[in-house]
Amino acid sequence: MLGRLMPREGRFFDLFNQHADRIVDGAHHLVHLMQHFQDQAVRERELEAIDEIEKSADKITHETVSLLHKTFITPFNRDDVHLLISRMDDILDLTQDVAESVMLYDIQVIPNEAVQLASLAQMCAERVRAAVSMLPSMAHADSILKLCVEIDQLESDADRLMRAAMSKLFRDEPDVRQLIKLKAIYELLETLTDRCEDVANIIEGVVLENA
Repeated sequence: MLGRLMPREGRFFDLFNQHADRIVDGAHHLVHLMQHFQDQAVRERELEAIDEIEKSADKITHETVSLLHKTFITPFNRDDVHLLISRMDDILDLTQDVAESVMLYDIQVIPNEAVQLASLAQMCAERVRAAVSMLPSMAHADSILKLCVEIDQLESDADRLMRAAMSKLFRDEPDVRQLIKLKAIYELLETLTDRCEDVANIIEGVVLENA
């Protein structure tokens, strides 16, 4: 029935919200890392921040899974609870992968296209957090579904941007090693928006089943 409250046993929604906050924090630090990559102090500081955020999110994921095994009544389908927190954790794992890769690959300059892809991922992350925050009440079903559509559109935008970035890279980059490195970074960044879309699809399924 539209407008009913979801059961709140087990603090699941609180944990979802805590994790979603960290997803957005991680995305913010990733964008800042990309924007100020020439500053070594900023690079090191942002990588450390992302690592700490990822570790904190892991603890929330483990707590959620542990609670799932102890709780008889869950807010929605048990498999979906597990899948949602796992896919949310995938977003931060990949955020950390991107940050570590740009450091390990010894990339000298971050192209504007990479910054734009990171910004699109941040926009996706913000919408994931907004959708998660509204899950406790199906009175927000329409708004949640609208956010899921927006995430899908942002993922499509990232896909188009990545193809354009790849085309420019293969056309203009004379250094084969640099080309290979940047190609990998572009792919990781685009996959980051894919992971946000995965979460949106899970949320959409939960809403359609429970609204």
